[in-house]
This record gives sequence, C-alpha cells and structure tokens, in this order.
Amino acid sequence: MAEKTRYNDEELAEFKQIILDKLEKAKKDYEILKSAITQSESNDTQDTSPTFKVLEEGASTLSKEESGKLAQRQQKFIQHLQAALVRIENKTYGICRETGKLISKERLRAVPHATLSIDAKQRQK
Repeated sequence: MAEKTRYNDEELAEFKQIILDKLEKAKKDYEILKSAITQSESNDTQDTSPTFKVLEEGASTLSKEESGKLAQRQQKFIQHLQAALVRIENKTYGICRETGKLISKERLRAVPHATLSIDAKQRQK
C-alpha cells in the first residue's frame, strides 16, 4: 500500500475543530492579557502612603511588562493557529515542511499548528 501523502477531508475536519477550539481560548486569553495591560483604575494606589505607592507602581510596571510579553506570545500563537487553518483549506495541513512526509496525528493533536515532524524538529536542535 502506498504511503499517505496528505490527510483526508474527515481527518482535516477533526484537526480544524481542534484548532478552532484552541483559537477561541487563545483569543479569550489574549483579551484578558490586553485588558490587564490597559487597566489603570483597579487596585489604584492613590490613597496609600508614598512609600507603598512607589513599591506598588514598580510591581505594576513589571506586571504590565510581563503581561505585554505574554500578550505578544499569545498573539503569535493565534497567528500560527490561523495559518494552520489556511493550510487545512489548502489541504496542505499536516505535511512536514522539511521532509514532505505526514506529521503524526499524535503530534498534531498536541501541537495543532506544527509544521515539522518530530524527526525534523529534533534535527534542528
């Protein structure tokens, strides 16, 4: 029997649902991070002493920086998931960009935006 070169429509539909679920959660998480960055009114330090205000503002700045980095990572993750949806529509989803062989279903279920098989990924290291 010939080796499969691509996933069939039923398999692609399964992966599409996995990606859509992850995409919905990722977008919600991104919105939470974004609102944490722009939130300026909650936990305000207006009525505390100057010493505490300085300490809290420092922690707030650090928290905003961390939230900003997390938001950037989340946005990148969303872009990878959206690119995976495009590959599903093009019927090129699940094909390793290095070897041209199918990426295992187990890997795609765990990392649905993967573009490299485990072998190709390990060779990169």
